[in-house]
Amino acid sequence: MLGFKLGNDKPLNVLALGAHCDDIEIGAGGTLLKIFEEYEINSVKWVIMASNEVRKKESTNSAKMFLEGIPNADILIRDYRDGFLPFMAAEVKDFFESVKRDFVPDIVFTHYRNDRHQDHRLVSDLTWNTWRNHLILEYEIPKYDGDLGIPNFYVPLDPKYINRRNQILMEAFESQREKHWFDENTFNALPRLRGMESATTYAEAFYGRKILL
Repeated sequence: MLGFKLGNDKPLNVLALGAHCDDIEIGAGGTLLKIFEEYEINSVKWVIMASNEVRKKESTNSAKMFLEGIPNADILIRDYRDGFLPFMAAEVKDFFESVKRDFVPDIVFTHYRNDRHQDHRLVSDLTWNTWRNHLILEYEIPKYDGDLGIPNFYVPLDPKYINRRNQILMEAFESQREKHWFDENTFNALPRLRGMESATTYAEAFYGRKILL
């Protein structure tokens, strides 16, 4: 379990937001797999903002593997320009509002507010601006900037969830495999560190700024 019970004994609606095509998987993939196994799911919206033709195909394949067996799974992948989301903030905000009109999530996964990547920060800011009365967990992404902080919400994970997440990442994102950081050593590093911090083997950690129990 997550340490507390989500929802009110009703099927969950889950919203996962990512600036880029592999962000959700890297930041919250293990936790999502755990939730999908342990809870009854009503619907999931998997939303990516920046992509191109190749990356969109890869991201769609990855999301389908994560969402296999989930009823009412909706994959929304936009083609905003990578690295330029803040310059298209009005368009992105309009899109967020369109998602909000059609979907009421029980839990929202989004980027860490103090992430140094400008696209990540914008998605986080607009998440809080759009879904003010929802449970929001901000995930972390390891990268060049060295901007990891001190999260306050830990989800211990059985190795099977980490292994499955890694398998999907390596299988789906073929265009990324030549990048020096895109390997299982990187994918395991942060969950292992957060696992050590929470007295377990693996964990994903989040920033829970407002949690009502």
